[in-house]
Amino acid sequence: MAFHQKSNCKINLLLNTIGRASDGFHQLETLFYPIPLHDELSFDVQSEGIELSCNDSRLPVDSKNLVWRAADLFFRKSEIKTGIRIHLEKQIPMEAGLGGGSGNAASTLMALNNILGMPLTKTDLKSLAATLGSDVPFFLQSQPAVGTGRGEIISPVGPIPSMQGMWIILVHPGFGISTPWAYKRLYQFPEIQNGKAGRVTKLLDLLRENRMTEAAGEVYNSLETPVLEKYPLLVLFQRFFRSLGCWTTLMSGSGSTTFAIFQEEKTAREALEKFEGKFGSKFWIRSLPLS
Repeated sequence: MAFHQKSNCKINLLLNTIGRASDGFHQLETLFYPIPLHDELSFDVQSEGIELSCNDSRLPVDSKNLVWRAADLFFRKSEIKTGIRIHLEKQIPMEAGLGGGSGNAASTLMALNNILGMPLTKTDLKSLAATLGSDVPFFLQSQPAVGTGRGEIISPVGPIPSMQGMWIILVHPGFGISTPWAYKRLYQFPEIQNGKAGRVTKLLDLLRENRMTEAAGEVYNSLETPVLEKYPLLVLFQRFFRSLGCWTTLMSGSGSTTFAIFQEEKTAREALEKFEGKFGSKFWIRSLPLS
């Protein structure tokens, strides 16, 4: 019998780069926020080997895929002598800044641990997740969380009451943005690359105090500077959403998805209709509750 696991995505309400470590990785502080939009994975135990299939033919189904790599790391760490057949049903776009692949990897680790008798501890899973990618550890849990270090050090912050009842629009413009490219381009903007730490604490404090107008001014993404310079279409999206009265609009992660958050469902639905009236419906667009 197949075991099914949903794999959600995220936005970054804040992504602040605060320099580079000796290993060359950018250090950052970020506020991850989970979004109820899912891929789905199914798992069938088999005698040996890892087999992966996917509804999207653009994705590799070998060791180049994070799901395959997560399964391989799990079996190596657990030393369990069996195999797995996995099918990945994609809904979340690739190279979108939404963490779809990272969520798939984390969901694979958790699913295999459940299916095969919990051979690994939470610490083991966190270690494997960090090996797979900086965003992957966030998806081992389901709460909003602060990420530090490369983003892999996760501190859940619990529900944020001021965000309840809000509605989000996600727009993927039809092209992806490479995360390494976006970070590499930051060298052209040293003041942004070496940002001041503490912005995530300030944003969280404002959200917890329900000071939403001030909080909107603290929503920030260092990577927008190089990305929006190259892709001005995303600037047009954000300007349009602001003209419609959104609470905030930002690029998520390294892009290319831009999101806009509205304080009411009705306003968001009206904004979506107006957006499609102006820009057309050729883009990947989703409108859904923020929580």
